[in-house]
Amino acid sequence: MIMLTKKLQEVLTQSELMIGEPLSAHTTFKIGGPADIFVEPNSPEKLSRVMQLISEYKAPLTVLGSGSNVLVRDGGIRGVVLSLCQLRHVKRRDETTLVMGAGFMLKEASEYAWQEGLSGMEFAIGIPGSLGGAVFMNAGAYDGEMSQVVTKVTAIDRNGEFHTYSGEECRFAYRHSLFQDNHEVVAEVEMTLVPGDAKVIKAVMDDLTERRESKQPLEHASAGSTFKRPPGYFAGTLIEQTGLKGLAVGDAMVSQKHAGFVVNVGTAKAKDVLAVIHEVQRRVKEAHGVDLETEVRLIGEDE
Repeated sequence: MIMLTKKLQEVLTQSELMIGEPLSAHTTFKIGGPADIFVEPNSPEKLSRVMQLISEYKAPLTVLGSGSNVLVRDGGIRGVVLSLCQLRHVKRRDETTLVMGAGFMLKEASEYAWQEGLSGMEFAIGIPGSLGGAVFMNAGAYDGEMSQVVTKVTAIDRNGEFHTYSGEECRFAYRHSLFQDNHEVVAEVEMTLVPGDAKVIKAVMDDLTERRESKQPLEHASAGSTFKRPPGYFAGTLIEQTGLKGLAVGDAMVSQKHAGFVVNVGTAKAKDVLAVIHEVQRRVKEAHGVDLETEVRLIGEDE
């Protein structure tokens, strides 16, 4: 790891490379132990070189994206943790197409499209996470999802090679994409949108934002919706019907506002969140016979 660190220092600046960095500073849950090596390359070219070096030195790699939709265990992550947050470039804008770096937050991408008079990204205004992470997860809300707008993705494999995929080739499904299978890192995303009236687009975005703020516990740190929607049910409704709103272990709690969210109301540890999740799963199964699967990805090691 010492030689890898030295090689990475030749490629990255001090702001792009950190040693022993606490991941609680880089996740929306505000939870997570340290990363051995934390990197945030600010261009696809640097990302490619970083991937080459990681492969060359056979170091473990964890892609964090923007740190949403993940729970990092309290022992942190060994090897290299890759954040895409500095991949923030707009490569092309024409009449209907945007090409943006994977590090933009979805909110920023939605607002950029609105300001350019392009419709199609309104659904994403309230989804926490980055553009790259949204492609990885095929994120969606309010009857929209990334598969409806993504027409091309540039990704980088573990050897630093660039690959381009059409929207169809991304094999989008519910909360799934090709990139969960081939382990390539999304670097750039092309979205094909529809010209629209900026005032109408903004009105839709404002309405969705108000609906989200009224229903979701945005006042507390979380990783977004904790559980996947079970077929024929809503996870939050099942949890509320089981009487689990407010269930807490340490500072991890089932939200009083929306039972589908486990939130960090202070200085929760990952073990506290997991204890709440497991108790919710146990009691919902007992009461309703339904298995709740987590939507949040669990990564890292225990203390």
